[in-house]
Amino acid sequence: MNLTRRTALTATAALLAAARAAAPRGAFAQGATTAEVRKAVLGYIALTDAAPLIIAKERGLFAKHGMPEVEVSKQASWGATRDNLVLGGERGGIDGAHILTPLPYLMTAGKVTQNNQPVPMVITARLNTNGQGLSVGEKHRALKPTIDAGSLKRAMTQESKVAMTFRGGTHDLWIRYWLAAGGIDPDRDVQTIVVPPPQMVANMKVGTMDAFCVGEPWNDQLVNQKIGFTAAVTGELWRDHPEKSLGLRADWVERHPNAATALTAAVIEAQRWCDEAANKQEMCAIIGRRAWFNVPVADILNRSLGNIDYGDGRKVEASPLLMKFWRDHASYPFASHELWFLTEDIRWGVLPESTDTKALIAQVNREAIWRAAAERAGVPASEMPTGTSRGRETFFDGKVFDPENPAAYLASLSIKKLAGA
Repeated sequence: MNLTRRTALTATAALLAAARAAAPRGAFAQGATTAEVRKAVLGYIALTDAAPLIIAKERGLFAKHGMPEVEVSKQASWGATRDNLVLGGERGGIDGAHILTPLPYLMTAGKVTQNNQPVPMVITARLNTNGQGLSVGEKHRALKPTIDAGSLKRAMTQESKVAMTFRGGTHDLWIRYWLAAGGIDPDRDVQTIVVPPPQMVANMKVGTMDAFCVGEPWNDQLVNQKIGFTAAVTGELWRDHPEKSLGLRADWVERHPNAATALTAAVIEAQRWCDEAANKQEMCAIIGRRAWFNVPVADILNRSLGNIDYGDGRKVEASPLLMKFWRDHASYPFASHELWFLTEDIRWGVLPESTDTKALIAQVNREAIWRAAAERAGVPASEMPTGTSRGRETFFDGKVFDPENPAAYLASLSIKKLAGA
């Protein structure tokens, strides 16, 4: 190398160093974190807990993080969501979705896919806590079931139908827990059936089922149409329980790690916006539009504010059991919560007892992406959890789930159906 060239390179390096020192923090880092693609296709179902994806789209947050062509696409059911995730965005399906938290695990394990072919998925954020309902048909009003389902026992038969939204999903687990705690075996004493969320109210109206578990706004719509009532909201079963997640195809994340972080950052910003009381009216007006839910704002708003009309004479204002998108670490995907879902799916025979839950959680749960995305979204360190476990969880019936000893929790449950190895 001649002296002139060496001098020029040294001068260039000095200029770059000076520019870095003078530039605002993060200006050079942005180039290294730019999303690899401008587009992703994300699925959603018409449920209030899909709001973070819809708000991220409507408020330009995906575009803010370098992905202006993100599509948020309505899905007909959780089965359709799964099928479109199996296809993937490049083959006319979707790259990720607003999704029942256990579903990415069941897909990764090949338990709910065609020919049991594993479709690796990851979870990069939780979308919400609370906000689901256990609803009962008008014909059972006189029994006055609440969070205690025991009064239904004398009315339920093997012909009785209780609906949830996907086998092994959150609503399946909530209604099974509720029934079993009341002494009703969901596998022997009643029939559990699958009904897509937007079809729950119509099915109850024609009398084809006795009870259902689904997310809002469908429980409130049932009450507003006076064809049933809410026995309990799921926050009564387990306060601040995890619910939906942002799930993405693992191969998409591996090809587009920066885009995965960008998507998650946009969703986190939307979650923080959705959780502000001053924004609830606008949030509900947006998601209620024909393009999204096509549901009256009146069916969405009250429970979003924590105002619960159970439809049986009970009314609660400003309930602390309202749907949370951000506060109390609602967005962070605690590994301890993933373990509870897997343990319950083992309880009900969806997963075998031999499931290596630790390995499966390590494969699916990408809390590191959440942390990087939260930092990118400007979340202060004080709002981030310090560990991956929320610790021991206590349910309404006194049962305790200790993530350090899930076997003891399983042993404490009298009604269960284990699948073996």
